[in-house]
Amino acid sequence: MQDLLGWVSFASAFAVFLLTHSLPVRPKNKARLVAVLGPAGFTLAYSLLSLAALAFLIVAANRAPDVLLWDRALWQDYVTFAAVAVACGIASLAIARPNPLSFGGARNEAFDPYRPGIVGWHRHPLLLALFLWSASHLLPNGTLAHVILFGIFAGFSLLGMRLIDRRKKRELGTKRWSELCRLPRRVTVTRSGILRLLAGATAFAVLLVGHGAVIGVQPAF
Repeated sequence: MQDLLGWVSFASAFAVFLLTHSLPVRPKNKARLVAVLGPAGFTLAYSLLSLAALAFLIVAANRAPDVLLWDRALWQDYVTFAAVAVACGIASLAIARPNPLSFGGARNEAFDPYRPGIVGWHRHPLLLALFLWSASHLLPNGTLAHVILFGIFAGFSLLGMRLIDRRKKRELGTKRWSELCRLPRRVTVTRSGILRLLAGATAFAVLLVGHGAVIGVQPAF
């Protein structure tokens, strides 16, 4: 009976996570919320709600029945550390930057194809960051609930890339989309880029320090 309640709690947390990510961004709901909170307020509120729902979901996975699929080893944690550090760097370079090829872009009309930044290296940097985070967390979390959790996130990020490519190709037209997909891959050192990477490093440090308090599991060092 206790195991059943654990799985029900995990499934309920997943439902809450999906609802909190889908309902606020529906056009009518988003318009009402933006009217009350403003664009910046909506983005902040939605981000905090998303993080809270994600933390709730991970805690529920930790409390689900312990069905072990593989043992945990110290080397797995180090792979996760490296992957999440890279993911934080990618996300810091992508958030609120112009990106007409994926979601999460801001001021897309100002996008400069000759200075594409992180978009020149990957069309979907935020989804790539999500994939690195979720796929790397599979290694040290070999229980069934965590495999379901992180496996779904990893699969969602890969599927999302394909779905967005189809939609953007339709919206931009095949010719324009193909041109943007051949953006130059350049490494340009700028003040903004350095500040963003520092912000990403800070976020990574906060994640490490606060992981045990928020998620309930402290990564091994």
